[in-house]
Amino acid sequence: MAHFTSKSISRRSFLKDSAVTALGLSTLPYLNCGKIGVKQPLTREFGRLQTEVTTLGLGGQASIQWTPADVDPVKIILKAFNLGVTYFDTSNVYGPSQMNYGKAFRQLRLIPGESGYNESLRQSIFLTSKTGLRWSKGFQDGVRSFTNGPKGTGAIDDVKRTLSQVFGDGQGNYPKGAYINMVLIHALDTFEEIDAVYEGLDNPDPKAERIGALAGLLDLLDGTNRTGLNSKEEKLIRHIGFSGHHSPPVMMEMIQRDSNNILDGMLIAINANDRLNFNMQYNAIPVAAAKNMGIIAMKVFADGAMYTKEANWSWKPEHVVRTVGSQTLPSRELVHYSLTTPGIHTAIIGIGQIDDNPKACQLTQNMSAAQIRPNSMTEAARRDIEMLAGKVKDGKTNYFQLPAEQLTPAQHPSVQQDMRNNQRVVQLTWKTAFAGNEPIRKYEIWRDNQKITDVEHHPQTTHEPFTFDDLVADKEAHSYNIITVDASNNTATTTELVAPTIG
Repeated sequence: MAHFTSKSISRRSFLKDSAVTALGLSTLPYLNCGKIGVKQPLTREFGRLQTEVTTLGLGGQASIQWTPADVDPVKIILKAFNLGVTYFDTSNVYGPSQMNYGKAFRQLRLIPGESGYNESLRQSIFLTSKTGLRWSKGFQDGVRSFTNGPKGTGAIDDVKRTLSQVFGDGQGNYPKGAYINMVLIHALDTFEEIDAVYEGLDNPDPKAERIGALAGLLDLLDGTNRTGLNSKEEKLIRHIGFSGHHSPPVMMEMIQRDSNNILDGMLIAINANDRLNFNMQYNAIPVAAAKNMGIIAMKVFADGAMYTKEANWSWKPEHVVRTVGSQTLPSRELVHYSLTTPGIHTAIIGIGQIDDNPKACQLTQNMSAAQIRPNSMTEAARRDIEMLAGKVKDGKTNYFQLPAEQLTPAQHPSVQQDMRNNQRVVQLTWKTAFAGNEPIRKYEIWRDNQKITDVEHHPQTTHEPFTFDDLVADKEAHSYNIITVDASNNTATTTELVAPTIG
């Protein structure tokens, strides 16, 4: 796969004579108010995907989906491209969003087979779409699944719908050579949805009544027909991932169940009010980072709830925020917070308003704010931003996240014992605890009310548990506890585990 950055020579050459120039966008001045000024957008390595993406990605919602009457969504996409954005986001459940990308991509000469198609320019951008479907074939009552497509649509149909709307005629047809860089299984909320997504993955049966979304997407990734749903053995996508707003345990389970490393990317809600909820930054994000997945931040402004919008889902143009920040909470600080969260590579932000005046242009302001490197903000500075954000709507902006949880004990603790080479071994096993508002640091092992050792915490990327073997010199009964300790020395203790007398 091509390795690209926004420094692409073909991109710069294209901008000199493209339709973007005809719109007057390429003459946009660099901002010179305060610290604002972007000559070459920063990029970051996108996990293990062997590519780089700009730290700002263009979200596919806001005015690209719920378009106010006086806004041209195509101009937003073109301006993002002109400013150097390389990561573009859309979805099958975002109404006209994909069609708007199709209009912009035609002006940018990104349609395979059309006159003037610029293949190297296409390689310079990373296009992600999403499916809200949990199945490639069939369905199951009680499992949430959603699409804007026709009834009976599966995940493979959603991919082809994206290709048709972005690169084709919008009626189901798409040109040879069209592809999507990554498809995300969108907005996973429950463990039942994960069960559905993974159904049939290891050994799909084309005759089965139901086949999960992952098996079908894997066929489109590999150009295979294991599901019987890709008869032409088309290769239409480059990467598979998933997204979630709601539940860290669900996000973690989705990754831990992926024993074949199929999932390359994760889109996740992360903003400065994250720690006021069951947080993502100390739970799900470290697990994805430990597997070197590409991690995309969303809900940087809590879907506008940090500003003028009520804290609930957007669904019409009136909900689109069209101003830049506020006096009490500058947008720059919120962008900095999400992009300095360890593990994050890029942040997608929906745009409500572009403007020739850089101070009033959300896109230009967000691009400027995104010019920040990982680990460039101290914890103290991040806490200051949290204090500012926490004053908005009493901190209740993140309607899409589960309520806050305290540090939990280690999950599913157990004890077993046996004799190995005439040595009694008591083995403790457990699965990860869930962090409260501080990261987990370690697990203390206590025997008979005395601490015997520490086990360092690490993100649990599979279903393999943590283990500790206690070499015991006698044959008497012993009681054990596993105590989770976080960075502020808060603790959570398992129930007592008993290793009985051994004969």
